[in-house]
Amino acid sequence: RMDQALLLVRNELPAPGLNLAARSGSCHQCLYQFLAFVPPSNESLRKPGTASVMVDTQHPLTLLLNSSMGDRDLCKIQYHFGEFGNYSLVVKTLSTSTQTVSCDLIINEGPINSYLPILFAFLVYMGILAILIAGRLLMKIDPVRNWVYKKLNPRATDRMINSELGSPNTDSINCDPTPQSWSMGSRQRLRSLDTFRGLSLVIMVFVNYGGGKYWFFKHESWNGLTVADLVFPWFVFIMGTSVALALGSMLRWGSSKWKVLRKIIWRSFVLILLGIIVVNPNYCLGPLSWDNLRIPGVLQRLGFTYLVVAALELLFTRAETGTWEGRFPALQDILPYWPQWIFILVLETIWLCLTFLLPVPDCPRGYLGPGGIGDFGKYPNCTGGAAGYIDRLILGEKHMYQHPSSGVTYQSTMPYDPEGILGTINSIVMAFLGLQAGKITLFYKDQPKQIMSRFIIWGIVMGVISAILTKCSKEEGFIPINKNLWSISYVTTMSCFAFILLLLIYYLVDVKKWWSGAPFLYPGMNSILVYIGHQVFANYFPFKWKMQDSQSHAEHLIQNLTATTLWVIISYILYRRRIFWKI
Repeated sequence: RMDQALLLVRNELPAPGLNLAARSGSCHQCLYQFLAFVPPSNESLRKPGTASVMVDTQHPLTLLLNSSMGDRDLCKIQYHFGEFGNYSLVVKTLSTSTQTVSCDLIINEGPINSYLPILFAFLVYMGILAILIAGRLLMKIDPVRNWVYKKLNPRATDRMINSELGSPNTDSINCDPTPQSWSMGSRQRLRSLDTFRGLSLVIMVFVNYGGGKYWFFKHESWNGLTVADLVFPWFVFIMGTSVALALGSMLRWGSSKWKVLRKIIWRSFVLILLGIIVVNPNYCLGPLSWDNLRIPGVLQRLGFTYLVVAALELLFTRAETGTWEGRFPALQDILPYWPQWIFILVLETIWLCLTFLLPVPDCPRGYLGPGGIGDFGKYPNCTGGAAGYIDRLILGEKHMYQHPSSGVTYQSTMPYDPEGILGTINSIVMAFLGLQAGKITLFYKDQPKQIMSRFIIWGIVMGVISAILTKCSKEEGFIPINKNLWSISYVTTMSCFAFILLLLIYYLVDVKKWWSGAPFLYPGMNSILVYIGHQVFANYFPFKWKMQDSQSHAEHLIQNLTATTLWVIISYILYRRRIFWKI
């Protein structure tokens, strides 16, 4: 099967036989898991005892062989097996006098390189990009451009060029959860924000569709980061950035705060409602039972986070952002909003107190582990500690996510929801840091050096905090980086990445204008339509089809990249037609 290799164990030792167990390198402080019993050799027939097992190839494994009587460990081997490889482990006695046992690993058939499809896909997309760039350069040559104008409808061509260089009008359908800088006017719109959002969304769609079934395009089993763990917090971050720009624009256009608050509440309600519908698909299963309705979800968390952060900003935002006349003008984007910072610090204190001080039945106080076979199997039903306990207590086990990422590696059996109640506190903190990025762009507009220097400073500050909290370690820090828990170290790390990434995109797109933001700009301007659409139509052609070989990374990668590319094309067509679905 995919991500597996065949291991044949040959036992040339006499009775009583051997037990083979394994532990994955990605499973921190885990118990060894029994794989197979290897019978002893038949001395009369001089035939070794054999047993064959499938072993995981995604991470290094530690193999442990011991006597079936349990009296001693014979050998321990650490090895990273290759996909579809065929291996033999030969166990024999080197010296009958000393009873020295050797365990030799032999490669019978070499593994395949399962990462070649990624390289090939990268080259294909780079080739397409090169063709598009070459076409754009050719269009700058007068004879070529004139010939194209003659072949195409001049009016349509002109409209196409204008749409590439400008921005859509704001008279489109108003339905996006992240009020952005559209209402600032088409000429003032920061394309880097849409590009950042679109990049996050495209990666999110790709990993949600499967990411070619590669482990690093799946969520980390517990502590640590993979590509899939980056995108949701980035989306939350840029939502906060957009709040700062949109609210100030609404107030400058004369909207009252009560009117804006009603819009905020309505948008939050619609987002939460859409989220409940999307995470509980029921197309062919008959009436949905309220007994098994999952309550938390991505859109639900976005909706509630938006409600809190937007309402908090509305209380203190000003229609005009002139120069602050306080004692520290360099901190004009921070000091006038000190009540907001107090509120966020109180929220974070609540998260810390609940996480580390709340008593959880049959679990150690402050437990942050995955349960299951983690921590040597001491706390099998403590998945997520206080976060999991609060969700089970308030929501009920049947209204939570039933298949957490810890279930495979750590074999945890308790339901755990990565979009649960306690983690929402830190998603609010993440959006608030994005809000700070929005304030920077407002207070220092037309001063790109000031904006970029502050992005760098915030990125460094967040990085230093992360280094302290994690001790620069995956497992040994005070608070490890954990997407399931939305730990504060996860928020500071993702914020660090977000500030640096936004800095790069802002410099390339809005400052130097070396990049238009395409193709990520298009899904970034229709983010909710793309997100909901990719969820609803995930199992329909042409986004999914029956594969000839379902155990091939290459076929999965082709299917997932095709589906993701189709959504980018759809968003481009909608962009050209000036159709934008916003809430």
